[in-house]
Amino acid sequence: MRLLVFFDLPTETSRDRREYTRFRKFLVKNGFIMMQESVYSKIILNNTAGDALKENVRRNKTQGGIIQMLTVTEKQFANIEYVAGKRQTEIVDSDERFVLL
Repeated sequence: MRLLVFFDLPTETSRDRREYTRFRKFLVKNGFIMMQESVYSKIILNNTAGDALKENVRRNKTQGGIIQMLTVTEKQFANIEYVAGKRQTEIVDSDERFVLL
């Protein structure tokens, strides 16, 4: 499963920009991968892990703007249609297990 986080945050004042940066860094620190400028995704094991992660995002929300979350299955995620551009292959973005010895 994947948790997708979409956000549109104001960046008009210095406080807005600080909150935007703090929220974005929170997502990256918690393992989210940027799909587009304000769209991040993370692989989750099950609904329980997803619910905990959603609650963590709620606790780190900003004062203004809009933040949305959507959970999709891997099959649904694999059906993304690229209308323009292409899939980034240099980013490890799959549910395959990675073991480094």
